[in-house]
Amino acid sequence: MRTPEQIIIEELKRIILMQAQEIKLLKARITDLEQKLEWYINRKDSNNSSLPPSKDENRPPRTSSLREKSDRKVGGQPGHEGKTLKMTEYPDEVIEYRACFCPKCGKDLSNRPFELFGKRQVIDIPAIKQIVTEHRVYRCMCACGKVVESEFPDGVDCPVRYGKNIETLIGYLNVRQYLPFKRLQEMLHDLFAIPISEGGLHCLLNRLASKGADAYELIRQRVLNSRVIGTDETGMKVNGKKHWFWTWQNKHATFIIASTNRGTSTIDEHMNGIDQDAVLVHDCWKAHFQTPVNKHQLCTAHLERETKYLEERYKVAWPVRFRVMLMEAEKLKKQFIPADYYYPNHARSHLERELDNLLSETLEPNHKEMITFQKRIIKYRNHVFTFLYHPDVPPDNNGSERAIRNVKVKQKISGQFKIFTAAENFAILRSIIDTAIKNGQNVLQALNVIADHK
Repeated sequence: MRTPEQIIIEELKRIILMQAQEIKLLKARITDLEQKLEWYINRKDSNNSSLPPSKDENRPPRTSSLREKSDRKVGGQPGHEGKTLKMTEYPDEVIEYRACFCPKCGKDLSNRPFELFGKRQVIDIPAIKQIVTEHRVYRCMCACGKVVESEFPDGVDCPVRYGKNIETLIGYLNVRQYLPFKRLQEMLHDLFAIPISEGGLHCLLNRLASKGADAYELIRQRVLNSRVIGTDETGMKVNGKKHWFWTWQNKHATFIIASTNRGTSTIDEHMNGIDQDAVLVHDCWKAHFQTPVNKHQLCTAHLERETKYLEERYKVAWPVRFRVMLMEAEKLKKQFIPADYYYPNHARSHLERELDNLLSETLEPNHKEMITFQKRIIKYRNHVFTFLYHPDVPPDNNGSERAIRNVKVKQKISGQFKIFTAAENFAILRSIIDTAIKNGQNVLQALNVIADHK
């Protein structure tokens, strides 16, 4: 039989055990709440991650940047081509002013020699109006009895239609300048007195995109045959449903497509025949690793933004060291001469060792997002410093981001596409426009060449 002292001791043990369990649960709860609070305070936004500014909550002002401060003054830099008005050597019209009589004595000056002492030019545009061209065909009867009829030229296939210059202008204003259909209708009415429906605008864009199909395929082939290819993708609503725009681009060409998915099937469909020896530059989206190429380059700008977020969240040195390492690699790239890419380099070897050291370090178990980041870099370790071994490979994916950003600008101004065909037309025409810009061509003239295509 237990004594009263034993009963009290057992009861105290039971209470202590219960309290210990409760304390354990409370500690776990506190840790969980602290992590949630930390996530809320240092949440991901456009400044420290790949999220676009549109996802920022309440759009807070930017307080920090990964860019280093430049010593350059604000404004145009030395050697920058200005936009100051300049006189043309060959004006379209010259108006001469000569005095007829002397204001002092009243004598006739028509027979006196004149000397040019000044000139000024006025730049203007002609009065804007629509031009209607009527095509007439005739028939006659030959002496032999056969009725001979003339034919309408190619493209004149209905009683009334819009011409190629209107096609070009609509393509330029809608795809290059992002004018939505309502404003485009208003502009055509006010400037040219041309009434046109939204359906008519879509038909003209569809016609122009169809004419550009051959150029679009040439752009694709030019990208496929490139040794360095950048790629990116972004979401876009089509009739309320999530679709995706993809881009593959190089220094001279930009290929953009509209797709129903963000998976490997899109890559298989459009990148069939890609050069296997090419280097693919991207943001580490898993589908890109299914592209049949041997080498990849992870975008260092994305990695730097991720480490910036990890630094803010966990307040530890590891992500800072990782970001500093990437920035040193980018500086080293700028210092390289051609031979440095193909021969051993002490500075590059040091960076490789630093990367291995960072990836081998044991991180705190509660730093889950940092551990996930480390595991991902371990998996793709050989694709971090590819740009230090190939002179034409950039360290970031900025070129592809600039190409795909046009889709988001279009979305911001005009909203979603109503039908998938409209998204495809935008992709075709935007590919042609961006490629023209990269090659120093006039966009309007490039579209005019496409509109001339039979």
